[in-house]
Amino acid sequence: MRNGVINIYKEQGFTSHDVVAKLRGILKQKKIGHTGTLDPDAEGVLPVCLGSGTKLCGMLTDRDKTYEAVLLLGQSTDTQDISGTVLERAEVSVTEETAGEAILSFVGAYEQIPPMYSALKVGGRKLCDLARAGQEVERKARPVVIYGIEILEVCMPRIRMSVSCSKGTYIRTLCHDIGEKLGCHGCMEKLLRTKAGQFLLEDSLRLSEVERLRDEGRLEEAILPVDEVFTAHPKAVLKKESSRLGYNGNSFRKTDLTVQDVKEGEIRVYDHAGAFIGIYAWHPGQRLYRPVKMFYQSPANGQIC
Repeated sequence: MRNGVINIYKEQGFTSHDVVAKLRGILKQKKIGHTGTLDPDAEGVLPVCLGSGTKLCGMLTDRDKTYEAVLLLGQSTDTQDISGTVLERAEVSVTEETAGEAILSFVGAYEQIPPMYSALKVGGRKLCDLARAGQEVERKARPVVIYGIEILEVCMPRIRMSVSCSKGTYIRTLCHDIGEKLGCHGCMEKLLRTKAGQFLLEDSLRLSEVERLRDEGRLEEAILPVDEVFTAHPKAVLKKESSRLGYNGNSFRKTDLTVQDVKEGEIRVYDHAGAFIGIYAWHPGQRLYRPVKMFYQSPANGQIC
């Protein structure tokens, strides 16, 4: 079984679940998971986790993201993107300068109401299922952060922009809200995810490219090992006699490490032979490193701690 992360370029028309299903066929393994839904019409970076790497799914979903979007002014839709039913239309008479000021006013902390056409659940049911059944329910605004917006091109009524944002941000809702602020409505016409955490668009692979690498026996070139997701964490190595503590997910002291001046935060831990064990965090009260996330896989039986 392969373990790690593949940076997939999700093509238009595929759901994120479609990508996982197709990869299961290409790689001939079941343990695969994606790191955050992209709408079928959206394209771009979709990190997909394999084997023991599936433990990363939640962690990678929480990472910040960057998108390139096209905002279409002059209409609103029920889905807040171009694929939906048009609800209202309006003449677009705003200037480029006024539009730019409105767009940039969203930079910073922002209370965003999730769209009805989303996978969020209310009362155990997905909002999108309720919306398809003709029901609309009240949604609470959620705090998101827009770190930056760069306006790339203006050709009214369309504005192409790059948006860097926190997890949980809906770019189509941002487009809708910008249109409402301008008083002429708006929806998202195109969406391309260019960055998800450390994964970049220029490094992403289409499913056909993954198939080609498989056929050429070069698939490992496309898989990022699990520990390389944590290169920002200081590396620490357990002594031979202390490695069993890591294998079993036990806490350990600084004296169990080969080098004892490791930073007192989160660290990535390896056994004496170089096998990645997991992420540990320093607890000053107990003067111990305790496990945060375990990834060790025993070479004998393939079991993951």
